[in-house]
Amino acid sequence: MDAIKTYFPDLPADQLALFEQLDPLYREWNQKINVISRKDIDNLYLHHVLHSLAIAKVIKFMPGARVLDLGTGGGFPGIPLAILFPETEFVLIDGIRKKITVVNEVATALGLKNVQGFQQRAEERKGRSFDFVITRAVALMEKIVPWSMPLIHDKQLHALPNGIIALKGGNVKEELKALPRGTYSEIYPIKKMFSEEFFIEKSVVYVQY
Repeated sequence: MDAIKTYFPDLPADQLALFEQLDPLYREWNQKINVISRKDIDNLYLHHVLHSLAIAKVIKFMPGARVLDLGTGGGFPGIPLAILFPETEFVLIDGIRKKITVVNEVATALGLKNVQGFQQRAEERKGRSFDFVITRAVALMEKIVPWSMPLIHDKQLHALPNGIIALKGGNVKEELKALPRGTYSEIYPIKKMFSEEFFIEKSVVYVQY
């Protein structure tokens, strides 16, 4: 929690209280359904919550926006961002039912009215109804892009045009080379946002719709 308070010093008390509830909730659910490595649960805030919030250093989601978290796993990055942006609607999907069970139970326990979780693959969703697709460690960008682009609409609410925002590690430039010629993308190194060693080789990647 100290890192959250350091990098987001203006959070109101009600949002801080929700972030503080994440630790006991995920510990409880992790005993029933293993959605976070048991070795990693002690690093929940750094490796999962703060990592998710790196997206908020790139974009401030607007009230009324709709965001799809593709392959959310246990709810990252969607749930931390839903706490931070309570007037933005977040739809979290994953192909594994037990993970979506955790997502919906955590969201209910926190009273998050702006979160919906569905057991679903990106290919099963129809219609362009989202401003952004967000994702973390799901697949290579050459797969994420064709899964995501058919779901993003044209109406613009943000200074950053609608598109995909992915949390990635490793050699992101090589991944982006595999995208179709002319695809616009930007890389935001997380080490410029957060000083912890964990983030040295991690990035937020933006691909424009």
